Amino acid sequence: MIEGTDANFEKEVLKSDLLVLVDFWADWCMPCKMIAPTLEEIAKEHEGKLKVVKMNVDENMQTPQSLGITGIPTLLLYKNGEVVERIVGAVPKSHVDQILKNYV
Repeated sequence: MIEGTDANFEKEVLKSDLLVLVDFWADWCMPCKMIAPTLEEIAKEHEGKLKVVKMNVDENMQTPQSLGITGIPTLLLYKNGEVVERIVGAVPKSHVDQILKNYV
């Protein structure tokens, strides 16, 4: 998994050759902590086909604000620099897997 920042968002997400799942989270967010192990599993299962980027919204405010992120956790799936899916909340792994199978 990669730490996303306002500075590297374009390089790591928008210009990536791989699918990118961006997790917008914060340290104080319990649902964010609940979904973190799921994202680690997904990153390992789809290594080489999918990149998982975690962006702390407290440390990087510009990007989440520009994307209209109002609640966390929010997961955005990017393909060719465009958002193709948006998942809000701590959803089960099966829900994320179901969405990813349309793209991976």
